[in-house]
Amino acid sequence: MRLGYFLSCEEFTPAQLVEQAVMAEQAGFESLWISDHFHPWNDEQGQSPFVWSVIGALSQACSLPVTTAVTCPTMRVNPVVVAQAAATSATMLKGGFTLGLGTGEALNEHILGEAWPSLDVRLEMLEEAVGLIRELWQGDFVNHRGRFYTVDTARIYTIPDTPPPIYLSGFGPKATDLAARIGDGYITTSPDTELLSRFRDASGGKPAQAGSKVAWAPTQDEGVEIAHRLWGTSGLPGELAQVLPSPRHFEQAAELVTKEQTRSSVSCGNDTDQHIESLRPYVEAGFEELYISNMGPNYADMIHAFGREVLPALRDLAHQSQTDGGTDEPQPTGRGNPTCREEPRHGAAHGGRRDLGRARPDAADRIARRLILRSGPGTDPHATCPAYPAG
Repeated sequence: MRLGYFLSCEEFTPAQLVEQAVMAEQAGFESLWISDHFHPWNDEQGQSPFVWSVIGALSQACSLPVTTAVTCPTMRVNPVVVAQAAATSATMLKGGFTLGLGTGEALNEHILGEAWPSLDVRLEMLEEAVGLIRELWQGDFVNHRGRFYTVDTARIYTIPDTPPPIYLSGFGPKATDLAARIGDGYITTSPDTELLSRFRDASGGKPAQAGSKVAWAPTQDEGVEIAHRLWGTSGLPGELAQVLPSPRHFEQAAELVTKEQTRSSVSCGNDTDQHIESLRPYVEAGFEELYISNMGPNYADMIHAFGREVLPALRDLAHQSQTDGGTDEPQPTGRGNPTCREEPRHGAAHGGRRDLGRARPDAADRIARRLILRSGPGTDPHATCPAYPAG
């Protein structure tokens, strides 16, 4: 199992993200995830730098491979532009780049005024976008007239020797099936063995990545306070994460989530044994790659402690699990070795939480209707659609 560090663009400045990447490499992390947002989930997080600029900086600051977790190539950024950005990133990272893609959230994708589509339509858009990106990476002129996108004599000139793999996020059956059918790999934030097995069976054993977060702090209580303040929105149930249009709506909805729910769902504090146990389900599920991030300001202490104690223990667990299972893991992609979410099963809105404590669904439904049907200053009426059934 490859163990990587998860860079959260919602929470940190570009300089802090680069600093974390350098420290992670020095501590023994083997690769990087980086999120792609226009807005943070809430104002407390307070950041949202342009991911492609940060990736360029990462390529010059460290030698770790990078995966976007995840980029939405369908609305806010046209797939032609994503194809060019990803090709440049792969070139700068000397092949150590994986393009993680997903169907996105209204939070980021509604900003240009387009109506927020249903899940089925978003999946169709994603499939067309993936095909178009791969065609552009061949280096020839492309003309395309599809259901969602039109391209007129476009050619990408700066391309890597080998096109980067494309991994797709999947948090429900429909997206997981699409990832198995057209993706080179799978991305999730839950150690859900049922969905992972579904992907493995349908894809013929393609590799899978997972991500999780911890809240390192001098005490558990301080960690809970940090996690609840910054990432309480990750405890929202159902598909609220896909349909709420702004950080303030997430803040209002997150009033449903209590500190005790956060305490029960997030590994908080400085007990390395507790953090190891919280990550054990990902190891035992059999993911090829696991990415871990820290909520809050204590990332330096977390990275150093994980490098000393947690990463070696997780590698031992992975080796034991592989030996006991008698299986060979597919080789992860990455440098030197040639993912907007939808339909979360556990409400993990890029928080990487496992088996989240959840607010009562009936209360969640009521507040969702109030929030997404409310029209007011700064609210995009095109994004005020009801939640869609999970795929």
